[in-house]
Amino acid sequence: MQKQVLNYRIIIEPEKMGKKLVYNAYCPTLGLADYADSIDQAIKNIRSLIKFHIECLLKDGIDVPQENTFEELIMSTKVSIESSGQNYQVMVG
Repeated sequence: MQKQVLNYRIIIEPEKMGKKLVYNAYCPTLGLADYADSIDQAIKNIRSLIKFHIECLLKDGIDVPQENTFEELIMSTKVSIESSGQNYQVMVG
C-alpha cells in the first residue's frame, strides 16, 4: 500500500450575519468553502468536506490538486481612504 501525504491551507474568516458572528472556512486549492458558528466547527466542517471531495476525485479517476506552499507568498497590505465631500484619496502601502 502506497501512502501520500498532502497539505492544504485552510483560511478561517469571521463574518457578521445580521447580529450573529459566523466563521467561514476556505480551502483555496480545492475550491471548497463552508461556515459554522465557531472556529472549531468551521475547521471540522471544512476537513470533512476536503475528505469527501478528495474521495470523489479519486473515485472518478481525477487528479487530486496539490498545493505547493513552498512557492507561495501570502501577505496583506494596508489601504487608507480619506474623504472630503465627493473627493477621495486612496493610499496603499
